[in-house]
Amino acid sequence: MIWNFLKGMAMGAADIVPGVSGGTIALLTGIYERLINGIKSVGLDTIITLKNHGVKTAWKQIDGTFLLSILLGAATSILLFARVIHYLLEHFAVPTWAGFFGLVLACVFHVGQQVESWDIKHVFLLVVGAVLVGAISFSSATEVQITPLILFFAGSIAICAMILPGISGSFILLLLGVYGQVIAAIKGFDLAVLSIFAAGCLVGIMTFSRVLAWIFKYYRSPMLALLTGFMIGALIKVWPWKAVLSYRLNSKGESVPFLDMPILPWSHSDPQILLSIVTFLIGLLGVLWLDSRGKKKALADL
Repeated sequence: MIWNFLKGMAMGAADIVPGVSGGTIALLTGIYERLINGIKSVGLDTIITLKNHGVKTAWKQIDGTFLLSILLGAATSILLFARVIHYLLEHFAVPTWAGFFGLVLACVFHVGQQVESWDIKHVFLLVVGAVLVGAISFSSATEVQITPLILFFAGSIAICAMILPGISGSFILLLLGVYGQVIAAIKGFDLAVLSIFAAGCLVGIMTFSRVLAWIFKYYRSPMLALLTGFMIGALIKVWPWKAVLSYRLNSKGESVPFLDMPILPWSHSDPQILLSIVTFLIGLLGVLWLDSRGKKKALADL
Protein backbone atom coordinates (compact mmCIF):
# COMPACT_ATOMS: atom_id res chain seq x y z
CA MET A 1 0.00 0.00 0.00
CA ILE A 2 2.86 2.41 0.82
CA TRP A 3 4.52 1.83 -2.57
CA ASN A 4 1.20 2.48 -4.36
CA PHE A 5 0.73 5.61 -2.24
CA LEU A 6 4.10 6.88 -3.47
CA LYS A 7 3.13 6.11 -7.06
CA GLY A 8 -0.05 8.12 -6.50
CA MET A 9 2.08 11.00 -5.20
CA ALA A 10 4.17 10.88 -8.37
CA MET A 11 0.99 10.96 -10.47
CA GLY A 12 -0.36 13.93 -8.50
CA ALA A 13 2.89 15.85 -8.93
CA ALA A 14 2.83 15.20 -12.68
CA ASP A 15 -0.75 16.40 -13.07
CA ILE A 16 0.17 19.76 -11.53
CA VAL A 17 2.37 20.60 -14.52
CA PRO A 18 0.73 21.54 -17.86
CA GLY A 19 2.16 19.17 -20.46
CA VAL A 20 2.92 16.33 -18.05
CA SER A 21 0.26 13.71 -17.31
CA GLY A 22 -0.32 11.45 -14.34
CA GLY A 23 -1.11 8.76 -16.90
CA THR A 24 2.51 8.88 -18.03
CA ILE A 25 3.66 8.09 -14.49
CA ALA A 26 1.08 5.32 -14.18
CA LEU A 27 2.43 3.70 -17.36
CA LEU A 28 6.00 4.09 -16.15
CA THR A 29 5.35 2.52 -12.76
CA GLY A 30 3.40 -0.38 -14.22
CA ILE A 31 0.00 0.39 -12.68
CA TYR A 32 -1.80 1.90 -15.68
CA GLU A 33 -3.93 -1.09 -16.68
CA ARG A 34 -4.65 -1.98 -13.05
CA LEU A 35 -5.74 1.61 -12.42
CA ILE A 36 -8.04 1.66 -15.46
CA ASN A 37 -9.54 -1.74 -14.56
CA GLY A 38 -10.03 -0.67 -10.95
CA ILE A 39 -11.89 2.49 -11.94
CA LYS A 40 -13.91 0.53 -14.50
CA SER A 41 -15.05 -1.95 -11.85
CA VAL A 42 -16.82 0.78 -9.84
CA GLY A 43 -20.48 0.97 -10.86
CA LEU A 44 -23.92 -0.52 -10.37
CA ASP A 45 -22.35 -3.96 -9.94
CA THR A 46 -20.55 -2.60 -6.89
CA ILE A 47 -23.84 -1.58 -5.27
CA ILE A 48 -25.37 -5.00 -6.01
CA THR A 49 -22.32 -6.79 -4.58
CA LEU A 50 -22.37 -4.52 -1.52
CA LYS A 51 -26.04 -5.34 -0.91
CA ASN A 52 -25.74 -9.10 -1.48
CA HIS A 53 -22.25 -9.91 -0.16
CA GLY A 54 -21.19 -7.07 2.10
CA VAL A 55 -18.49 -4.41 2.26
CA LYS A 56 -15.47 -6.72 2.20
CA THR A 57 -16.44 -8.44 -1.05
CA ALA A 58 -17.41 -5.18 -2.75
CA TRP A 59 -14.14 -3.54 -1.64
CA LYS A 60 -12.15 -6.43 -3.07
CA GLN A 61 -14.15 -6.34 -6.31
CA ILE A 62 -13.16 -2.73 -7.03
CA ASP A 63 -9.55 -3.21 -5.85
CA GLY A 64 -10.40 -0.64 -3.19
CA THR A 65 -7.13 -0.62 -1.25
CA PHE A 66 -5.16 0.02 -4.43
CA LEU A 67 -7.47 2.79 -5.68
CA LEU A 68 -7.57 4.45 -2.26
CA SER A 69 -3.75 4.38 -2.02
CA ILE A 70 -3.41 6.04 -5.43
CA LEU A 71 -6.08 8.64 -4.66
CA LEU A 72 -4.61 9.55 -1.27
CA GLY A 73 -1.11 9.72 -2.75
CA ALA A 74 -2.20 12.01 -5.58
CA ALA A 75 -4.17 14.29 -3.22
CA THR A 76 -1.26 14.46 -0.77
CA SER A 77 1.18 15.32 -3.53
CA ILE A 78 -1.01 18.11 -4.91
CA LEU A 79 -1.40 19.63 -1.44
CA LEU A 80 2.30 19.32 -0.55
CA PHE A 81 4.10 19.98 -3.81
CA ALA A 82 1.86 22.27 -5.86
CA ARG A 83 3.54 25.39 -4.46
CA VAL A 84 7.02 23.83 -4.77
CA ILE A 85 6.60 22.88 -8.42
CA HIS A 86 5.04 26.22 -9.30
CA TYR A 87 7.95 27.96 -7.55
CA LEU A 88 10.46 25.92 -9.55
CA LEU A 89 8.64 26.65 -12.80
CA GLU A 90 8.59 30.36 -11.97
CA HIS A 91 12.20 30.76 -10.82
CA PHE A 92 14.03 27.80 -12.45
CA ALA A 93 11.83 27.16 -15.48
CA VAL A 94 14.45 25.89 -17.95
CA PRO A 95 16.14 23.31 -15.65
CA THR A 96 12.76 22.16 -14.33
CA TRP A 97 11.37 21.61 -17.82
CA ALA A 98 14.63 19.84 -18.74
CA GLY A 99 14.00 17.36 -15.94
CA PHE A 100 10.48 16.72 -17.20
CA PHE A 101 11.81 16.37 -20.75
CA GLY A 102 14.23 13.65 -19.62
CA LEU A 103 11.45 11.88 -17.74
CA VAL A 104 9.01 11.87 -20.68
CA LEU A 105 11.74 10.89 -23.17
CA ALA A 106 12.68 7.87 -21.08
CA CYS A 107 8.98 6.97 -20.81
CA VAL A 108 8.78 6.96 -24.62
CA PHE A 109 11.40 4.20 -24.76
CA HIS A 110 9.91 2.41 -21.75
CA VAL A 111 6.42 2.15 -23.26
CA GLY A 112 7.67 1.69 -26.84
CA GLN A 113 9.52 -1.45 -25.78
CA GLN A 114 6.20 -3.00 -24.70
CA VAL A 115 4.80 -2.90 -28.25
CA GLU A 116 4.97 -6.45 -29.62
CA SER A 117 6.18 -5.53 -33.11
CA TRP A 118 6.72 -2.18 -34.79
CA ASP A 119 4.98 -2.87 -38.10
CA ILE A 120 3.34 -0.29 -40.38
CA LYS A 121 0.12 -0.26 -38.35
CA HIS A 122 1.90 0.50 -35.09
CA VAL A 123 4.12 3.16 -36.66
CA PHE A 124 1.02 4.80 -38.16
CA LEU A 125 -0.66 4.92 -34.74
CA LEU A 126 2.51 6.37 -33.20
CA VAL A 127 2.56 9.15 -35.82
CA VAL A 128 -1.15 9.85 -35.31
CA GLY A 129 -0.67 10.11 -31.54
CA ALA A 130 2.36 12.39 -31.86
CA VAL A 131 0.66 14.71 -34.38
CA LEU A 132 -2.54 14.89 -32.31
CA VAL A 133 -0.82 15.87 -29.06
CA GLY A 134 1.59 18.15 -30.90
CA ALA A 135 -1.36 19.97 -32.48
CA ILE A 136 -3.03 20.31 -29.08
CA SER A 137 0.16 21.86 -27.72
CA PHE A 138 -0.02 24.63 -30.33
CA SER A 139 -3.77 25.16 -30.09
CA SER A 140 -5.30 28.44 -29.01
CA ALA A 141 -7.84 28.74 -26.21
CA THR A 142 -11.48 29.12 -27.13
CA GLU A 143 -13.63 31.90 -25.79
CA VAL A 144 -16.85 30.41 -24.43
CA GLN A 145 -19.64 31.55 -22.20
CA ILE A 146 -19.50 29.38 -19.10
CA THR A 147 -22.73 27.49 -18.49
CA PRO A 148 -23.44 24.47 -16.25
CA LEU A 149 -23.51 22.24 -19.35
CA ILE A 150 -20.16 23.58 -20.63
CA LEU A 151 -18.66 23.13 -17.15
CA PHE A 152 -19.96 19.55 -16.96
CA PHE A 153 -18.51 18.55 -20.33
CA ALA A 154 -15.24 20.35 -19.55
CA GLY A 155 -14.87 18.17 -16.45
CA SER A 156 -15.63 14.98 -18.37
CA ILE A 157 -13.07 15.81 -21.07
CA ALA A 158 -10.34 17.06 -18.72
CA ILE A 159 -10.46 14.00 -16.47
CA CYS A 160 -10.03 11.76 -19.53
CA ALA A 161 -6.97 13.76 -20.56
CA MET A 162 -5.49 13.42 -17.08
CA ILE A 163 -5.39 9.62 -17.32
CA LEU A 164 -3.99 9.62 -20.87
CA PRO A 165 -0.19 9.75 -21.08
CA GLY A 166 1.11 12.84 -22.83
CA ILE A 167 -2.07 14.92 -22.51
CA SER A 168 -2.39 17.42 -19.66
CA GLY A 169 -5.85 17.88 -18.18
CA SER A 170 -5.00 21.38 -16.96
CA PHE A 171 -3.95 22.39 -20.47
CA ILE A 172 -7.22 21.01 -21.89
CA LEU A 173 -9.13 23.21 -19.42
CA LEU A 174 -7.12 26.19 -20.67
CA LEU A 175 -8.02 25.35 -24.27
CA LEU A 176 -11.70 25.00 -23.36
CA GLY A 177 -11.66 28.40 -21.69
CA VAL A 178 -12.77 27.23 -18.23
CA TYR A 179 -9.44 26.91 -16.40
CA GLY A 180 -9.74 30.26 -14.62
CA GLN A 181 -13.23 29.58 -13.33
CA VAL A 182 -12.35 26.10 -12.11
CA ILE A 183 -9.25 27.36 -10.26
CA ALA A 184 -11.22 30.25 -8.78
CA ALA A 185 -13.93 27.82 -7.66
CA ILE A 186 -11.34 25.59 -5.96
CA LYS A 187 -9.74 28.52 -4.14
CA GLY A 188 -13.11 30.04 -3.18
CA PHE A 189 -14.66 26.64 -2.40
CA ASP A 190 -17.62 27.39 -4.70
CA LEU A 191 -19.69 24.24 -4.16
CA ALA A 192 -22.12 25.03 -6.98
CA VAL A 193 -19.38 25.17 -9.62
CA LEU A 194 -17.30 22.37 -8.10
CA SER A 195 -20.24 19.97 -7.86
CA ILE A 196 -21.08 20.40 -11.56
CA PHE A 197 -17.43 20.04 -12.56
CA ALA A 198 -16.98 17.00 -10.27
CA ALA A 199 -20.10 15.37 -11.74
CA GLY A 200 -18.61 15.78 -15.22
CA CYS A 201 -15.31 14.29 -14.02
CA LEU A 202 -17.12 11.32 -12.51
CA VAL A 203 -19.16 10.58 -15.63
CA GLY A 204 -16.12 11.09 -17.86
CA ILE A 205 -13.76 8.81 -15.98
CA MET A 206 -16.37 6.10 -15.40
CA THR A 207 -17.18 6.03 -19.12
CA PHE A 208 -13.68 6.46 -20.47
CA SER A 209 -12.13 3.89 -18.13
CA ARG A 210 -14.46 1.25 -19.55
CA VAL A 211 -13.45 2.16 -23.10
CA LEU A 212 -9.75 2.06 -22.21
CA ALA A 213 -10.07 -1.24 -20.37
CA TRP A 214 -11.78 -2.79 -23.42
CA ILE A 215 -9.11 -1.44 -25.79
CA PHE A 216 -6.28 -2.75 -23.60
CA LYS A 217 -7.93 -6.16 -23.42
CA TYR A 218 -8.31 -6.62 -27.17
CA TYR A 219 -5.85 -4.13 -28.75
CA ARG A 220 -3.10 -3.73 -26.16
CA SER A 221 -0.14 -3.40 -28.52
CA PRO A 222 -1.78 -0.85 -30.88
CA MET A 223 -2.90 1.18 -27.87
CA LEU A 224 0.62 1.23 -26.47
CA ALA A 225 1.89 2.43 -29.85
CA LEU A 226 -0.67 5.26 -29.79
CA LEU A 227 0.26 6.19 -26.21
CA THR A 228 3.93 6.22 -27.20
CA GLY A 229 2.99 8.72 -29.89
CA PHE A 230 1.12 10.81 -27.33
CA MET A 231 4.27 11.10 -25.25
CA ILE A 232 6.41 11.97 -28.27
CA GLY A 233 3.96 14.77 -29.01
CA ALA A 234 4.18 15.89 -25.38
CA LEU A 235 7.93 16.43 -25.78
CA ILE A 236 7.06 19.61 -27.68
CA LYS A 237 5.24 20.97 -24.64
CA VAL A 238 7.98 20.06 -22.14
CA TRP A 239 10.93 21.24 -24.29
CA PRO A 240 12.93 23.45 -21.88
CA TRP A 241 13.75 26.36 -24.20
CA LYS A 242 10.67 28.24 -25.40
CA ALA A 243 9.57 31.56 -26.84
CA VAL A 244 6.22 32.84 -25.58
CA LEU A 245 3.62 33.40 -28.31
CA SER A 246 0.72 34.60 -26.15
CA TYR A 247 -0.23 35.28 -22.55
CA ARG A 248 -3.31 34.74 -20.37
CA LEU A 249 -4.60 36.20 -17.13
CA ASN A 250 -4.33 33.86 -14.14
CA SER A 251 -6.73 33.75 -11.18
CA LYS A 252 -4.88 36.71 -9.62
CA GLY A 253 -5.31 38.85 -12.72
CA GLU A 254 -1.62 38.52 -13.59
CA SER A 255 -0.39 38.03 -17.16
CA VAL A 256 1.34 34.66 -17.48
CA PRO A 257 2.63 32.69 -20.53
CA PHE A 258 0.00 30.54 -22.25
CA LEU A 259 1.14 29.48 -25.73
CA ASP A 260 4.80 29.04 -26.57
CA MET A 261 7.02 27.44 -29.19
CA PRO A 262 10.30 25.50 -28.92
CA ILE A 263 13.51 27.35 -29.73
CA LEU A 264 17.17 26.37 -29.76
CA PRO A 265 19.00 26.73 -26.41
CA TRP A 266 21.36 29.45 -27.64
CA SER A 267 18.36 31.51 -28.78
CA HIS A 268 17.08 31.67 -25.21
CA SER A 269 17.92 34.68 -23.04
CA ASP A 270 19.01 32.47 -20.13
CA PRO A 271 19.66 28.91 -21.41
CA GLN A 272 21.23 27.49 -18.19
CA ILE A 273 22.57 24.63 -20.29
CA LEU A 274 24.81 22.91 -17.71
CA LEU A 275 22.15 22.86 -14.98
CA SER A 276 19.55 21.73 -17.52
CA ILE A 277 21.77 18.82 -18.59
CA VAL A 278 22.00 17.74 -14.95
CA THR A 279 18.22 17.86 -14.39
CA PHE A 280 17.64 16.16 -17.75
CA LEU A 281 19.88 13.28 -16.70
CA ILE A 282 18.16 13.05 -13.32
CA GLY A 283 14.78 12.68 -15.05
CA LEU A 284 16.10 10.26 -17.66
CA LEU A 285 18.15 8.07 -15.32
CA GLY A 286 15.43 8.12 -12.67
CA VAL A 287 13.00 6.53 -15.11
CA LEU A 288 15.59 4.01 -16.28
CA TRP A 289 16.24 3.07 -12.67
CA LEU A 290 12.54 2.54 -12.03
CA ASP A 291 12.32 0.50 -15.24
CA SER A 292 15.20 -1.78 -14.24
CA ARG A 293 13.80 -2.13 -10.73
CA GLY A 294 10.44 -3.16 -12.16
CA LYS A 295 12.04 -5.76 -14.44
CA LYS A 296 14.02 -7.24 -11.54
CA LYS A 297 10.85 -7.48 -9.45
CA ALA A 298 9.03 -9.17 -12.35
CA LEU A 299 11.82 -11.75 -12.68
CA ALA A 300 11.80 -12.36 -8.93
CA ASP A 301 8.06 -13.04 -9.04
CA LEU A 302 8.46 -15.73 -11.72
